[in-house]
Amino acid sequence: MDRTEQLQDQYAKVGAVNTRYWQAGGSGNPVILLHGGGGYIELWKHNIFELATHHRVYAFDMVGAGRSDKPDADYTFDSMAHFTRDFMKALDIPKASLLGTSAGGGVALTFALNFPELIDRLILVGSAGLGKDINFLLRISTLPGLGKLFSSPSKSGVAMLCKQAVYDSNLITDEIVEEFYQMATLPGAAEATLSVGRSNFNIWGQFHQSITERLGTIVAPTLIVWGRQDPMVPVTHAQNAAKLIPNARLEIIEECGHWSSIEHPQKFNQLVLGFLS
Repeated sequence: MDRTEQLQDQYAKVGAVNTRYWQAGGSGNPVILLHGGGGYIELWKHNIFELATHHRVYAFDMVGAGRSDKPDADYTFDSMAHFTRDFMKALDIPKASLLGTSAGGGVALTFALNFPELIDRLILVGSAGLGKDINFLLRISTLPGLGKLFSSPSKSGVAMLCKQAVYDSNLITDEIVEEFYQMATLPGAAEATLSVGRSNFNIWGQFHQSITERLGTIVAPTLIVWGRQDPMVPVTHAQNAAKLIPNARLEIIEECGHWSSIEHPQKFNQLVLGFLS
């Protein structure tokens, strides 16, 4: 049996947005998992149970993603950080550690800068927002003409994007592609994913200055996890951030792409649990 069947989809009203989430673990400090652009909570199935052995873990579909509502909006890291704060209010979570991957890392970074009193520890995984350079495929998706190609996902296109995210493309099974495809073709999903991109980067790269100029002010202890062979966001972003964030620890995973939590879950879970303990 898929262990995720032990978790029940729950919904909370965050403002006007019906928001799907999972909660695992009955004790310990709260930890909130923030997926990347185009992601959804099932992507945490390799991690949530291990983390929940010591922590109360929440994973939610960000506004515009998964099975949460998808309003027509600009999905900036700032707006999604405010949404995360409102999610915490809705579930009466006074303070939490945030673990964000890819675009979710950009949200977690922005949250740490905007609401330092609400964050315990910060974990950044292949994070957006730490420099200009990103994968060419992501950049061209922001162009008005080419962006339309991304608004009608195909299974072959989804498979290509998934394989871009890992070091070992054999990990991308038909089941993973099918799951991504089903989520990507939900009403409003493709448009919202494009909005995440266009709100945070363009053909030239990421809009990062508002974050990188303030990294020295982050007060939360920070763990940065990166795949050595990340093709989406270069590992140099992690190395630079580790020098600028005052209380940061850098862990680089070898033979690993953008999805370290999926590609090397045992190593990933050990690193996160060790940091949170």
